[in-house]
Amino acid sequence: MQAVAEQPVSARTRAARHDIYAIIHKAVRAALADALLAAGRLDAGDPRDVERTATAVRDTLAFCRDHLETENAFVHPLMEARRPGSTGTVAAEHAAHAAAIARLSGLVDALERAPEDGRAASAATLYRELALFVGENLVHMRAEEVDHNRVLWDACTDAELVALENDIKAHHPPAAMTRALRWMLPAVTPAERAALVAGVRAAAPAAVYGGVLALARAHVDAAGLAKLEAALAA
Repeated sequence: MQAVAEQPVSARTRAARHDIYAIIHKAVRAALADALLAAGRLDAGDPRDVERTATAVRDTLAFCRDHLETENAFVHPLMEARRPGSTGTVAAEHAAHAAAIARLSGLVDALERAPEDGRAASAATLYRELALFVGENLVHMRAEEVDHNRVLWDACTDAELVALENDIKAHHPPAAMTRALRWMLPAVTPAERAALVAGVRAAAPAAVYGGVLALARAHVDAAGLAKLEAALAA
């Protein structure tokens, strides 16, 4: 993983332009952190805890795989069309991350198959490798938010970036959107959360809006939920 050596994008520029990475990356970071915590506190002697943790880590790995595949399919082609060669470093990191996801999935399988006297060692291996994956992804996402946003903001209008996001949303099946929203809703600021939910209310069927509200009520803390309800009622 190469160190980020560029100058950061200014706060004024970031605030003025549409940032396709901001909310989804908050969601990915939240999911990674939650999975790492779950793996770190796993009671290897409790089969139910092993099952819960394995499920949580698998779901996070699936989220990460879907995210990088989405960027490969939608974001990178646009960048390469406008600025050839601009995605080379991150594309190589995506390939490495896909291989890491496959390895980590194998470690989750090994944890579940491990005999009782070997389960603690399997859990420790999974935790260490997952921690490395989390760290690499944190550095990787910052590079995208700086380097790739600089290219996108130079080469695309905000209307084009919104259209790109809409194409991505339309591509995802409901289950994938639900997983993304489950992590977005508790990870974003009150203003971002209110805009997200209000956007669903304006554009989606009532049943979809109700499902998003249910996700918020299940995963957003009491203070955040109160602010969301106040914003939606205004």
